[in-house]
Amino acid sequence: MKNALTILFLFVTGSICSQELTSSKVLRFDEYLGYVKKFHPIVKQAQLVIDESQAKLMKSRGAFDPKIEVDYDRKKFKSTEYFDKLNATFKVPTWYGIELKANFEENTGDFLNPEASLPLDGLYNAGISFSAARGLLINDRMAAVKQAKLFREQAKADRDLLVNTILFDASVVYFKWLQAYNENQLFQNFLVNAEQRFRGVKRGVEVGERAAIDSIEARIAVNDRKLNYEQTKVKLIKASLELSNYLWLDNNMPVELQDDIIPDINSEEAIDTTFNTSVLRQNEFELDAHPKILSLDYKLQYLGVDKRLKANRLLPQVDIQYNFLSTTPEIARSFNTGEYKAGLNFSMPLFLRKERGDLKLAKLKMQDIEYQIDATRVSLSNKIEAVKQELDSYVIQNSVTAQMVSDYREMLRAEERKFQLGESSLFLVNSRESKLIDGQLKAISLQNKYFTTKAKLFNSLATNPEL
Repeated sequence: MKNALTILFLFVTGSICSQELTSSKVLRFDEYLGYVKKFHPIVKQAQLVIDESQAKLMKSRGAFDPKIEVDYDRKKFKSTEYFDKLNATFKVPTWYGIELKANFEENTGDFLNPEASLPLDGLYNAGISFSAARGLLINDRMAAVKQAKLFREQAKADRDLLVNTILFDASVVYFKWLQAYNENQLFQNFLVNAEQRFRGVKRGVEVGERAAIDSIEARIAVNDRKLNYEQTKVKLIKASLELSNYLWLDNNMPVELQDDIIPDINSEEAIDTTFNTSVLRQNEFELDAHPKILSLDYKLQYLGVDKRLKANRLLPQVDIQYNFLSTTPEIARSFNTGEYKAGLNFSMPLFLRKERGDLKLAKLKMQDIEYQIDATRVSLSNKIEAVKQELDSYVIQNSVTAQMVSDYREMLRAEERKFQLGESSLFLVNSRESKLIDGQLKAISLQNKYFTTKAKLFNSLATNPEL
């Protein structure tokens, strides 16, 4: 992958920074895909989903942060101190809806409410408050933390799906580049052959061994090959530029291929190694481990937490608090059950229509996700099986096409020998050559479809290779 860096041109803000080329001008498939996975902006963007989920988890855990509260209120008018109130509290929320609390109160003044009267040195209290029914086993704070953890795991699965899609798209573009290069090389070779044949026929016409019409026939073949060569050249340029869309460097700098950089024409082994095709084709894949199923399952668990929270709200609200009182907190035994401040608050809607409605909606959302999981599981299973069968078919098609190309080549050689002996015509030679070209183009197209189908299997299973 490091070698590939030295064979690229770097384009930033319109300026070109050329880099020294290595002896190898081939950009291998695994090197290319490694650059995409490491540096492509969309891949980096996918990582932001994880960072976002971590931030949301930290935010939800903030509901359990200890808290200091100070309430100070004073009134003085015409040299009269009406009141001077200080209330300082330290709270520690805990997991099961229980809150630990320490408090200091000091109230002075000429017009205090009698119940606010306290010892001159103030009053200390320490105690707990909790919900005995609603909010004890699950509450908004607990649900937020659980859901944030599930969202983080779901984000990882979604990240894997997004990265897999980018790698699949990048692979298809590489295969198109390889196909365009092979077609361009094909017509370049046949253009050379046609030009050599034209020169030979032209000399034969000059010495009277060939009819003048043969030179016209040969020139038509040259121009036809030249036209095809130019068309494939344009196609190759477009494919190279499309490939450059996936090539980036670490500092978000796009790169563009040099004209003399070529794809690896023997890419099948690298493709199989990168995609781990043999293992994916032979082994049964556990669909429950598929990122799409995992993402939906985490979403289902997320809604499950919401359903539990909604069900808990059917219970009555029973808030209890109990605080020990003391004027000498440094003496532990000064806190006793004889001096305390306690409270009880009870509330409950009579019909619970809002709560029952919320619970029913939560159940419907869960049922909707369950249906989606079942449908996705069947769809993925059928898609994977179809791609595997398609791969098996392309193996047979490639074998048949290779045999056809070999036969076309033998037929062309035989026709050329007959032409040299004067037993055939240039028209038949060109016709045999056209058949060979069509066969090789078909073989190149089948190779592209075969490689693309391997990428489809990789995409269907949503696995991400180690590059």
